[in-house]
Amino acid sequence: MCIRGVKSSWIEVLSGVPQGSVLGPILFLIYIDDLDFGIRNWILKFADNQNFSRINNSLDSERLQSDLLQLVRWSEEWQMLFNVNKCKVMHIGKQNQQRQYFMHDQCLEVVCQEKDLGILISNDLKVSQQCQQTYKASRILGLINRTIEYKHTDILLRLCKSLVRLTLNIA
Repeated sequence: MCIRGVKSSWIEVLSGVPQGSVLGPILFLIYIDDLDFGIRNWILKFADNQNFSRINNSLDSERLQSDLLQLVRWSEEWQMLFNVNKCKVMHIGKQNQQRQYFMHDQCLEVVCQEKDLGILISNDLKVSQQCQQTYKASRILGLINRTIEYKHTDILLRLCKSLVRLTLNIA
């Protein structure tokens, strides 16, 4: 690169992009752009999260397992392995066959509820847990509003980050 007649020198890059860099998210999206090539089930990609859905019968279950193996092959080829301990399966519906799925020869954990992008999703698709957390958070906000006299932005922000986020389990 050349800026105002000064050229930067080449440097050997051994791994990754610094977290928080301006180009990091764009480079990551370019890097994983072909992640879903060959995947037959519907996949939703958001940042570093991928979700599969619409598994209706045993053929769909076999396709999902095949897609998981395809993802494992992609991750090995591009040296970006999935953290299998963070990969989960949620069975939804009464007719669900409750099949087990595997990645790297490890059975994926079956969960009854999971937080996805800040929303608590349960296998019965009821929102009661999410509503309960939101209600607790709104009560804490009311408590802060009633008890804090000096409402400086910095103080309110710290209180919300420490108390409200804790209630909502937001990192």
